[in-house]
Amino acid sequence: MTREVVLLDAGPLVAALNRREQMHAWAAGQFEQLPPPLLTCEAVLAESFHLLRNVDGACERILGMLERGAVKIGMSLDDEKVAVASFFRRYRDVPASLADACLIRMSELHEPCAVLTLDSDFHVYRRHGRRIIPLIRPAA
Repeated sequence: MTREVVLLDAGPLVAALNRREQMHAWAAGQFEQLPPPLLTCEAVLAESFHLLRNVDGACERILGMLERGAVKIGMSLDDEKVAVASFFRRYRDVPASLADACLIRMSELHEPCAVLTLDSDFHVYRRHGRRIIPLIRPAA
């Protein structure tokens, strides 16, 4: 049986590393219980670094996760630029971020998978045309 791959969005990463975030406890718990590695993309990392720039040690902790292999890059934007661009056209009314578009594409490349996110827009996004993207989100 193939293990479900967990795709990491910026929201849970930021919340886990910033104790002031409303969803800190939930996100930190996810990092404790989900088996590594969590897959992500450079766009998620860039967004996370930006949001955590004023949180002491947070960016270094992300780099440590990458060095240990707890978080890995799961897609090359250069290799998937055509598919990612198509998501921007499809979801121009949402609007999708680069990180979201990359995670949608990653959900097509890594199956079975679920996206670890705080973003409600993932309920709108679809992979392979009309297939729902499985999510790991806090209960509403």
